[in-house]
Amino acid sequence: MSYRKFGKSDILLNTMRTYPVVDFFVYNGKIYFNNNRHESGSFSNNILGISSSFSGGVSLYEYNIDRLTGSNNFSFPYIVKQSSGASFKTVSSTRASTEFQYGDRINGSYPMTASISRELMSPQAGMRESTVNTETGGVIPNAGQPKYRHFYALKNVLNANARFSEHYSVTSNLGSGWNKAEQTINTLYIPSIFYGSKINPGSVSLKWYVSGTVAAELRDTKENGELIEVSSSNSTGNGLVAGVVLYNEGVIMLTGSWDVDPASSLPLIDGTPAGGNVSPKWIYFGIGGNDGTNPDTFTQHFGSASFGIKFEGHTETQVYTMFAKAGRGQVNYSNNPSFIERGQSYLLRSSSAIYEENPNRRIKNINSSSFATHNESFERQVYISRIGIYDENKNLMGIATLSSPVLKKEDEDFTFKLKLDI
Repeated sequence: MSYRKFGKSDILLNTMRTYPVVDFFVYNGKIYFNNNRHESGSFSNNILGISSSFSGGVSLYEYNIDRLTGSNNFSFPYIVKQSSGASFKTVSSTRASTEFQYGDRINGSYPMTASISRELMSPQAGMRESTVNTETGGVIPNAGQPKYRHFYALKNVLNANARFSEHYSVTSNLGSGWNKAEQTINTLYIPSIFYGSKINPGSVSLKWYVSGTVAAELRDTKENGELIEVSSSNSTGNGLVAGVVLYNEGVIMLTGSWDVDPASSLPLIDGTPAGGNVSPKWIYFGIGGNDGTNPDTFTQHFGSASFGIKFEGHTETQVYTMFAKAGRGQVNYSNNPSFIERGQSYLLRSSSAIYEENPNRRIKNINSSSFATHNESFERQVYISRIGIYDENKNLMGIATLSSPVLKKEDEDFTFKLKLDI
């Protein structure tokens, strides 16, 4: 085997940026991702193994396609507990140390799925649970743990983004002023697997459909996170800010409470007979999008309402480009046993103190001739089929396999271009 050290000009590091377009459509309690329909298989209601109650998602690596449900039918990852302490993120360090012994197998599970979800923080995003006075036994409203913990988790993020737009601020005196803790907030969560490092500013579009017709649309036209109503059947809402986008976190927060389509009345208030029909508002946008809403619990079907969510992601991938060079007179020896003529002694001498190979072994001449019963002159040549990448200590780090072996003669130069995504 021939070793060659990469030179300074042989390794290039580049950043590949991509902007994947993502499209979600929410209708009748189901989510459709990039217009992919929900397909059932011979053994599973969803060939990707995604639960019917968690729709419109992706299956990581798409393992267990159309598999029977059951403990022994799904492939799964596992780690054997060792002193290194390696485990899965879903297994806490306490569980890993107390529930498993050394040599035990810690199992994970596939498929791993992701989809968007919705959370309606109503009537006030900052409200708290009731608590009981330990002395009097009376109930103290709005004095316990936060009811909507995600709001409190995002407060600092919102205020930090206020440098881009005042509409991020939790409290503001802009216009008539507001306090988001006292508002109803409709929140959409987008996992990072769909957008990469961030959502691309200026690419967000939210469309509200009523009976298949676009009733209103929000766009972040200023690229500063403000979701502005750019079209509506109700012209009084045009130009108003209905919410904000947290680009890095993949969160959309909608506070617009004006009527999007005053002529329509839909059952957008969850679930009991006491719930009534209301005019479409942005705080009701995306109802049925993995928010626990069951259309069957509504007194009237809300199937005339549907929602489109579209944006671009932003991904950056570090790409190593390596040029492996095989110059003239180089890389012309093979470890393949067929490289040497048959019938030769491999050893010159061997004893308890000496092991010496025969230095006079002949290399087989594989240089073909165009004439029968004639041998061409000897020429050292090999077939290159794989290229190994080693670190400075000659530890094998990776192998590049060629689609077909390449014939390398002594008087030829070859340069192989290798690419590695980090």
